[in-house]
Amino acid sequence: MPATPTGRTTDHTRTGAVATPVPCRVVVCRDCCCGTSKVTGVDHAAQVERLRAAAPVRVSDCLDVCDQANVVVVQPSAEGRSAGARPVWLGLVNDPDATEDIAAWARAGGPGVAPLPDILDLYVITPPRRRTAS
Repeated sequence: MPATPTGRTTDHTRTGAVATPVPCRVVVCRDCCCGTSKVTGVDHAAQVERLRAAAPVRVSDCLDVCDQANVVVVQPSAEGRSAGARPVWLGLVNDPDATEDIAAWARAGGPGVAPLPDILDLYVITPPRRRTAS
C-alpha cells in the first residue's frame, strides 16, 4: 500500500478513493473453554459485540491458553506494525470493565499507536509459542 504525505499507509479502492488506515484488530478465543459456560458470570456474546463496536473482531477457535480463559488478542494496525508493535495477548478477560478498557484502547489505536493502559498490563499473558518449557 502506498504511504500518504503523513507517512500513514492507506488502501486505495478501485475508484481511486483513499480509504481510512487499517485499524488494529481484535481476536477473541471461543472454543473449548473461552466463551463457554466453563467461564461463569460472563456474557460472552455481549463481550464480542462490545469489542466489535470498537474494532474489527475475529472469533477464533482455541488459542491454546485455556488456563487463561477468556483470551483476547489485540493485533496492531498497519501504523502500529510500522512502529514495531506486536500483538498483545490478554488473558482472564472476564470482567465487563476489562472489556471496556480493551475497547477504548483499540479505539485509540491499539499496540504501537496508543500506550497500553496500566490496568490492562494486569491481563497481559505470554503467547503459547513464546512460553519456555520448564
